[in-house]
This record gives sequence, structure tokens and C-alpha cells, in this order.
Amino acid sequence: MGIVSLWYGCVIRMKQNHFVSSSARKARKAHFNAPSHIRRKLMSAPLTKDLRNKHGIRSIPIRIDDEVTVTRGHYKGNAGRVMRVYRKKFVIHIDKITREKANGSTVHIGIHPSKVALTKLKMDKDRRAMIERKAAGRARITGILKGKHTEETIADEKNI
Repeated sequence: MGIVSLWYGCVIRMKQNHFVSSSARKARKAHFNAPSHIRRKLMSAPLTKDLRNKHGIRSIPIRIDDEVTVTRGHYKGNAGRVMRVYRKKFVIHIDKITREKANGSTVHIGIHPSKVALTKLKMDKDRRAMIERKAAGRARITGILKGKHTEETIADEKNI
């Protein structure tokens, strides 16, 4: 965090990096014009509490064959398997969430990954390695931030 000041009732934080814009317009443009490899990270989904405790991470990029439950919106409470990750539209398709069109055909409803919770992960060696890497970094940071400050911990913080 930076220095916080009040200006006409608004909270203004001091800018940390002058090379990064704080313009909402530029942030929206970067988000909606993001290439596919960045959209993958943007389309991360939170884990359920038991998976969060098991793996030690809060969220992970979603992929096909993950099992999810919808946590927000009209389809809240519905569970299913991820059939498709549609990066172009920032949505995922879940196997049991469909609707019927006027011509009688059924189509999947697109749901944003932030509005679901991952209940079961499809594991392979790359994903397992990513989870271990994220959990190790998270554990290291939370270990530094908790407890009493000693000369050793302060020296460790400076080395980060």
C-alpha cells in the first residue's frame, strides 16, 4: 500500500509505479484486448474451502474436465463438468447448464469463471507442479507476515 489521502471524500492511494497506468479506460482496453495466453490467467476460478485447505491456494486457471458449482447468478447451486473454456468470450460451458432455443436445439449457457467454485480438479503433472509452486510461494509469504519480527526474519524480508 502507499500513502492514503482523502480528497473530497474519496480515498486516493499513492501511485507505486509510474510506468503502470491507473486509468480505468486503459485497464478495460487491456482486459478486453488481451491475447489468449493472458486470458487463460484472467479466467481463473476460486477453489472450494476444502480444496483451498488441501492445496494451499485460492484460485487456479480453469480447464476442461474440472468439476465446478455455480456460486452466483440464475444458475446458482448447479454443479457440473467444464465442457469448454471459451477464451474469446471470457466464459465457460458446463455440461448440465443448457437452454432450448426457439428452433428446438439446445445450447450451453456461458458463465464467467469467477462466478463458479472448483470442486474437483483434473490433475496432470504440469498442473500438480503449478499448484505446488503457487502453494510454496504463498506459504513463504504468509510465514513471513505472521509471527514476531526478529532480526533473522527482517533479514529474510530484505532478501526477497
